[in-house]
Amino acid sequence: MLRRWRLRIGALFLITLLSACASSVPGSFQRVAALPPADVILLGEQHDAPEHQALQRAAVMELVQRGQLAALALEMADQGMSTKGLPPAASEAAVQQALAWDTTGWDWARYGPVVMAAVRRGVPVLGANLPRSAMRSAMADTTLDQRLTARALEQQRDAIRSGHCDMLPQTQIAPMARIQIARDAAMASTVIAAAEPGKTVLLIAGGAHVLRDLGIPTHLPASLRSHVVLAVAGESERAARGGFDTVWRTAALPPKDYCAELKLKMRP
Repeated sequence: MLRRWRLRIGALFLITLLSACASSVPGSFQRVAALPPADVILLGEQHDAPEHQALQRAAVMELVQRGQLAALALEMADQGMSTKGLPPAASEAAVQQALAWDTTGWDWARYGPVVMAAVRRGVPVLGANLPRSAMRSAMADTTLDQRLTARALEQQRDAIRSGHCDMLPQTQIAPMARIQIARDAAMASTVIAAAEPGKTVLLIAGGAHVLRDLGIPTHLPASLRSHVVLAVAGESERAARGGFDTVWRTAALPPKDYCAELKLKMRP
């Protein structure tokens, strides 16, 4: 009995702590509360914007408080990985193991509080991304080119080209775009499988993945009500071009030359 009370107190302490963190983003809970009912909320983030993960925690807690959160799905873990079967009091190490969390690619200190906010309330956390083992076959799967309109496919290829700072050989543009399409399709299928009547699946992914004309929504059935939220730090060309239903603006980040970093990584 004493152990049970300790676990409950620990869970309550964590929820209180997360609430305090989320409240550091002005109007975080109000933003979530203003969202319309949906079968799935696609929340696009800028990966290096800490305020975006704070908004994600707020979204988890608000939906849990309403009793509406069916599942939390993540780009940050592979499809097939899940916390289903873990108790709410599971350790963070057990949760990371269940999700096969790649700490070299995704900082657990950044995303752990979002994940644990769901786990502590008994909400399953689902990996949604295309497994790395499936990427090579996706690159060669020309049928993926037919999953988008001709205009959207060209935009996807342009995004791959510019996202790699025009450093990819032309022969790699189409195969890399197919990986992006396959990843979006995998995340969409995870959301579809997790959907429950009267509840909401919350999916967290990079902003490019949630755009209506290019990303995950293109792979969702019309019968599934979706709402796309794009979180942007400061001014954003992505926000200017549309493709979302709601935009959440946060403080701008210090300027960063991503292309210079990429060039250093690709240097022999």
